[in-house]
Amino acid sequence: MTDLPAISGFRPTRLLGTGGTAHVYLARDTAGRRVALKVLLPEQERVSNPAAAEMFANEVRMTLQLQHPQLVRGYAGQPYGEDAYLALEYFPEGSLDQQMMAGVPLPLEQGARILHGVGSGLAYMHGQGAVHQDVKTQNVYLDSERAVLADFGCSYMVGQGGRAGGSPFYMAPEIYRGEGGTAASDVYSFGVLGYEVLTGQRPFQGTSYDDLMGEHLVASPPALAALNPAVPRSLARLLQRALAKAPADRPGLPELLAELETLTGQPEAALAPPDSSACTESGMQLGRPAAPLAPAASAEPEAPAAGLLARLNPFRKKG
Repeated sequence: MTDLPAISGFRPTRLLGTGGTAHVYLARDTAGRRVALKVLLPEQERVSNPAAAEMFANEVRMTLQLQHPQLVRGYAGQPYGEDAYLALEYFPEGSLDQQMMAGVPLPLEQGARILHGVGSGLAYMHGQGAVHQDVKTQNVYLDSERAVLADFGCSYMVGQGGRAGGSPFYMAPEIYRGEGGTAASDVYSFGVLGYEVLTGQRPFQGTSYDDLMGEHLVASPPALAALNPAVPRSLARLLQRALAKAPADRPGLPELLAELETLTGQPEAALAPPDSSACTESGMQLGRPAAPLAPAASAEPEAPAAGLLARLNPFRKKG
């Protein structure tokens, strides 16, 4: 059993999960508030992922820098050193993937509300010149009617450069081709999320990495409206467009948010003007995969699969 860490200002009570960069604990801060406390893996546990310390430091910086109601709150953190940590908002209800049943779509209004929240947080990131790169049900957390986007391990400010990455079921075709992440590739991942929420299944369901890559690169998904006729055709068409193979053919998040607003009654998020560099591909580096965390009701139960090609293969057996 992993010993509880000694982090000043926090009292860990139990381990929630372990990923490729950190152990995650349920903890109390000095005010008695429950938090999800991520602690960098000890050096001997990072041998299989030499980039773990760098990835964790990036996650700490991005989490504390980006502040929006639909993004997970970062309370405190230290990016460097063997005692590096990140204290996050804790979600007792857990992540979206824990709330969904395979093959069963969420009720339309609930699904639209969740997508509107995630899209609002993602649009804020793009307005700040950042990309998320790992939009998926495991990184969406629920707090009553509030849905937030979490896990910034793959995120970066485009103008500063970063590591291309993502999770194979959700990655845009250009990421499979080795290109860098952009706002448009995030829109593609958001389209996969929307498809999953509103139909109960992902648009592409290959059973190997190569199968998935082929489907994302050349296959057309089943018509969303045919899988769930309750979804308004205007929204179904937009989400289908979000899965376009060419980034230029995808809608922008403001268009998607405006359509979702008609179903939720929520005001459209005020978006900062997008940084023009958010659609560039400069400064990209290939990353490495991070193993998923064990399921847990924490703010970060799964580390992103950061990296490309065979190293992202989620079907490879672990030694």
